[in-house]
Amino acid sequence: MTVPKVVATKETLDWIEKLTEQHGPLMFHQSGGCCDGSAPMCYPRGEFRVGEQDVLLGEIGGCPFYIGAAQYEYWKHTQLIIDVVKGRGSGFSLEAPHGVRFLTRSRCFADAENSTDHP
Repeated sequence: MTVPKVVATKETLDWIEKLTEQHGPLMFHQSGGCCDGSAPMCYPRGEFRVGEQDVLLGEIGGCPFYIGAAQYEYWKHTQLIIDVVKGRGSGFSLEAPHGVRFLTRSRCFADAENSTDHP
């Protein structure tokens, strides 16, 4: 069994559902330091241009989750856990007006789970 490189908490999945009802299909991009630090940013699908240097890490709540290749190199040994917390981020992510923000937590893969290949 392959361990997913990105997962979401129940609270995050609930917010994805709410935001999808409001905005239609969504996508995520793990910021590499722009705007709101290194926060995962949520956009209407297609409104953020994914480039050749972006890696599709997986899906959360049916939404593609991308990360820049340089950022992926730093985090390829970890599983990203997307959570949501109270507070307003300073970016353009869709949850910001609702008084919450997505947050990336991580855990290192165990040796048996570790894969340095792109997803």
